Amino acid sequence: MKVEDVKVVGVLGAGTMGSGIAQVCAMAGFEVILRDLEERFLERGMENIKKSLSKFVEKGKISEDEMKATLERIKTTTKLEDFENVDVVIEAIIEDMEAKKAVFRELSNIVKREDAIFASNTSTLSITEMASVTRKPENFVGIHFMNPVPLMKGVEIVRGLLTSEETVQFAFDFVRKLGKEPVVCKDSPGFISNRILMPWINEGIWVLYEGIATKEEIDRGMRLFTNVPMGPLELADLIGLDIVLAAIETLHRELGDKYKPCPLLKQMVRAGLLGRKTGRGFYDYTKK
Repeated sequence: MKVEDVKVVGVLGAGTMGSGIAQVCAMAGFEVILRDLEERFLERGMENIKKSLSKFVEKGKISEDEMKATLERIKTTTKLEDFENVDVVIEAIIEDMEAKKAVFRELSNIVKREDAIFASNTSTLSITEMASVTRKPENFVGIHFMNPVPLMKGVEIVRGLLTSEETVQFAFDFVRKLGKEPVVCKDSPGFISNRILMPWINEGIWVLYEGIATKEEIDRGMRLFTNVPMGPLELADLIGLDIVLAAIETLHRELGDKYKPCPLLKQMVRAGLLGRKTGRGFYDYTKK
């Protein structure tokens, strides 16, 4: 399939990543079907898209008419059957292998187009394993966007064991069409981004846990020492500590003890201190 053949993109999951993916696809001119399990999730996702687009309008990056046209290109549904005529599927649901395999197994029998591309936005899980439950694993690829999707340029294109060269090239071209910059890698736990990023965050948490420095000094130090915009604890709060823990646990399970999650991270997730989305993580956001 060529990118110019794509008319309709189906996005699974209306959370932070799914709504962002739906937005950039619609901004690029594609018709989008955004699916989630319940209407309330879809409503929240569409609100996030409207807020994001409004900021683009305020900054003069798009016009009011472009915002309206983008929103009109996005349709929502709770039914997988509505993906029958999509050309591309991008999955952005919960980071759980069995849940992802279940939805891809079902979609493999719903999507009519024989050369439809199936993609997962997973940040750590095996593209090869997900592809195994579909009819055409050669048409399956990882397309891993970064958060926040509308703003971040880099996207990982992940080649599964059976992913064809044509599918990798399609993903590369598709990502470029969205105004992003693709980076291709093999299917390995954490790919490039999280293979490097998650141990950095985890080590920052270990430094705090061991009492080497305060959270403020850890983050301030790393901003000063490495010229990054956020320190590891600030970034963990932005990503969500539950998501960080899930990613690190996958790396630990697949790659060994050097990726062992810090006990403090586990304790905070158990306490529901997940970062910005819950109001408290390493920092308290309720006072801001």
